[in-house]
Amino acid sequence: MMETSMGMNNWKSKFAVIWTGQLFSILSSYIAQFSVVLWIGMETGSATALAYAAIAGLLPQILLGPFAGVFIDRWSRKWTMIGADLFVAFCSAVIAFCFYLNVVEMWSLYILLMFRSVGSAFHAPAMKSAIPLLAPQSALVRVAGINEIIQSISMICGPILGAVFLLNFGMSTVMLLDVLGALIASTSLLFVSIPSVVKASKSTKSVLYDMKEGALVIWRNRGMRWLMLSEVVVNFFVMPIVAVMPLMTLQYFKGSAYQVSLVEGVYGIGLLIGGVLLSIWNPKIRKSTLIICGLFGLGIVLAVCGVLPSTYFTVFVVLTIFQGLAVPLFTGPFTVLIQTQFKSEYLGRVFALFGSVSQLPAMIGLLFAGFIADDIGVEKLFLFGGLVLAIIGIGLIFIPSVQQLEQKAS
Repeated sequence: MMETSMGMNNWKSKFAVIWTGQLFSILSSYIAQFSVVLWIGMETGSATALAYAAIAGLLPQILLGPFAGVFIDRWSRKWTMIGADLFVAFCSAVIAFCFYLNVVEMWSLYILLMFRSVGSAFHAPAMKSAIPLLAPQSALVRVAGINEIIQSISMICGPILGAVFLLNFGMSTVMLLDVLGALIASTSLLFVSIPSVVKASKSTKSVLYDMKEGALVIWRNRGMRWLMLSEVVVNFFVMPIVAVMPLMTLQYFKGSAYQVSLVEGVYGIGLLIGGVLLSIWNPKIRKSTLIICGLFGLGIVLAVCGVLPSTYFTVFVVLTIFQGLAVPLFTGPFTVLIQTQFKSEYLGRVFALFGSVSQLPAMIGLLFAGFIADDIGVEKLFLFGGLVLAIIGIGLIFIPSVQQLEQKAS
């Protein structure tokens, strides 16, 4: 496609502009997310309340994902991302105003978090599906690595800044920072040209037809079906762990708010190391092998964390670095496989549909996670979830269609 080829020109400078805006947006989002979680943890001390907050952030993406993907493939991906960023800014401004007036209750915060998540239902798939239009295929792993670096920098700085701003300035200031970050990200996108995907007679096709078409594209690729199924199971066990992570420090290790931010920060350091490895190393080994190593490694580390004595907080902090290091090894290659296994005109639907399907079991897991953590201990979630991840990593070795994925693209 000539239009797509033209979009590859000066791709590094385009990504420099995009990444600059995304750094501000992602960093401010991490500050806001950590502050909300910390605020709920300090206010309630309940794993169930934290799980409900996570569900509020997932539900819109689950319900809207299949529909969002259709429109992402039909609309300009650039303006979709800008619109999503502006909507997030508006929702965060409303949350800031409610905290300023001191009228926030738990049920109202859940609703506000749900509305804020609507923007993510459009932004994340649009961003991922735009990347192959801007960068050559040979650079996609490196791009994924740099995206992980941005995520890790935000995870390192976000919790520290979140704790400082929350404890010293309050939630209203924290959410206004999120507004500023979203505005910077949307402004930066104005200076980038993203090629359009030409889709014949798209205006004559119904939304349901396009949704079905996207699902069929996924179903025909057996290797990706297996990988996506494994990611669904992984999310079911990992999301509850992520949701109750602060309680592991606050309750099990009897830590403070600043120790919670320390754990989040060192996890970000691990992500940074993993992202740098992907962006500089750009390994030539099969992406499925990297995914297997990442899943198995993360599973073992989580399981070990689940059996640590409550006096081993320092060991837990060190192991958290290795948790972060393992994550880019499977998230980066997995994203690149989707970008290379499916044509650009389907990527919006593929990313959005997969996001919706994979997050539904995660939400179900969150419903039970709060009760399990409150009743038998949050550390048990680490142990059980880690063992499942390790088993999944080993199981993928014995699936031929997964090992043969990069021999052809669908």
